[in-house]
Amino acid sequence: MSQPSIQLIRGFKDILPGETELWQHIERTAIALFEDFGYREIRIPIMEKTGLFARSIGEDTDIVEKEMYTFPDRKGDPLTLRPEATASICRSYIQHKMYAQDPVRKFYTIGPMFRRERPQKGRYRQFYQIDAEIFGVAEPYADVELIFLLRTLFDRLKVTDTTAHVNSLGCPVCRPRFKAALATLLADAAPSLCKDCLRRKDRNPLRVLDCKVPGCREAMAGAPAIIDYLCDDCRDHFSTVTGSLTELGVPFKVDKQLVRGLDYYTRTAFEIQTGALGAQSAVAGGGRYDGLVGSLGGPEMPAIGFAIGFDRLAEIVSTTTPAAVRTPDLFIAALGKPAKKLAFGWSTALGLKGIGAAMEYGDKSLKAQMKRANRLGAGRVLIVGESELASGAAVLRDMSTKTQITLPLDGIIDSLIETLD
Repeated sequence: MSQPSIQLIRGFKDILPGETELWQHIERTAIALFEDFGYREIRIPIMEKTGLFARSIGEDTDIVEKEMYTFPDRKGDPLTLRPEATASICRSYIQHKMYAQDPVRKFYTIGPMFRRERPQKGRYRQFYQIDAEIFGVAEPYADVELIFLLRTLFDRLKVTDTTAHVNSLGCPVCRPRFKAALATLLADAAPSLCKDCLRRKDRNPLRVLDCKVPGCREAMAGAPAIIDYLCDDCRDHFSTVTGSLTELGVPFKVDKQLVRGLDYYTRTAFEIQTGALGAQSAVAGGGRYDGLVGSLGGPEMPAIGFAIGFDRLAEIVSTTTPAAVRTPDLFIAALGKPAKKLAFGWSTALGLKGIGAAMEYGDKSLKAQMKRANRLGAGRVLIVGESELASGAAVLRDMSTKTQITLPLDGIIDSLIETLD
């Protein structure tokens, strides 16, 4: 009795040929843009000590409380599959003392993250992000640069109908006054809050503003806006951000209700929202986290970054940009062992010259091989069998025009390169 097949873990997905070409296109476009603006790639582990995320993201967040993949190793130490990239990049920046020689660093990374959320269309438990981060720059022009990069990337990927939603979350100087005003509303709204928000309203009231439970969102509809409580420095910072975006022609909306879901954000917070798939929703987001490096044991260092939801971006891009699947430049239809031996040598030699050549390794008829060449989308087929070996020339057929020419076997690699170029 055969064993049942093993299926994917729920909430995970395979990215198959036909999709991967589109993903590679997005990656190449993003990498080219980042490197033009001075960002360097950093590759971080997918697993970290759990304490890194508890300290950075916040113990009261849904991510830490409910969504992280956390487990003990053989020594009992708690480890976590990374739910986001910023904390790991900060840890690397601190551990390798990258601030010592030059504190100003620009990084990007692309890779998988893990959160045990409820799977749904466009949302997976292993998902992918494109991240960019700037360390060591307190000035608001770093904020503007990242938002400008996002808009430019989406333009290059033909993602239309995008708007930057921006807000300021203030700083330790101006937040206490806002929290006092918020506490008054929370006391009145307590009967309508979910159990998580009831617990958070005293320890971290800002987290209540980010709750997705409909009852909580309705109860907080009249909440005060942080932007109305900014200190002079934060107000000037935000004014420079919005003014510079206007000068650069980046469409934006000041969104007083925008609160990023992680505890480490300060000052500028932003999302890029699009209606490309119907309902308006975020495809990227980020903000400033000036206190995070210091809270993780490094020096006090300003920083800001963003993350793009790669899975959702790929879904949007696929509606306007079909995946460019590479087809073979040449299919070699070889008949008989002597011809097949030659064909295999030719295919490897052509591959080293940048010409994609496919062939049938098994014993198939010419008709079957021509069908496979057509199925693969090969532009030309080189036919070689006993008669071609005897005459010293192979037949090259153009699959679109059905015309044929003969090529001498002697020097055939050079002839094919010249013909296929």
